[in-house]
Amino acid sequence: MPIWKSPATLEQITERSRNTLMEHLGIEYLEIGDDYLKARMPVDERTRQTAGILHGGASAALAETLGSIAAGLCVDRERQRIVGLEINANHIRPVTEGWVTGIAKPIHVGKTTQIWEIRIHDERDKLVCISRLTVANIAKT
Repeated sequence: MPIWKSPATLEQITERSRNTLMEHLGIEYLEIGDDYLKARMPVDERTRQTAGILHGGASAALAETLGSIAAGLCVDRERQRIVGLEINANHIRPVTEGWVTGIAKPIHVGKTTQIWEIRIHDERDKLVCISRLTVANIAKT
C-alpha cells in the first residue's frame, strides 16, 4: 500500500526540478514505488572532485534530493511543507565514472518529523554512500 499523501509522477518531479541544482547535477528520477523513490546521477565533470572521484557533496545532494522529494510526497502539500533538519552521509567507496543510483526509503514518517535512509550504489551495485535525512513537517503560512 503506497505511503504517499500527495502522489506525483516522475514527469512532475522532473518538471519541478528544472533550473535547480538537481538539473545542473544531471539527476534523473527513475522510479516511484509504494514506499521508495529512486534516481540516478552521473559521475562526470559536474559531480567529481579534484582527485577525480565522486564528490561527497554531490552524493549528499543526491541523498537530500531523494529524501526531501519523498518526504514532500508524504504530506498534504496544500497544508504542509517539509524543511531539512539534518543530513548525515557516510562515504564507503570511491567512484570515478558512470552513474550512481540512490534509493530513499522511510525509517519514520510522523506528524511533525520524518527520517529517511538513502543508499547510493554504483553500476556494479556496490554501496558508495549511505545517508540519513531528517526533515520537519511544518504548516504552510
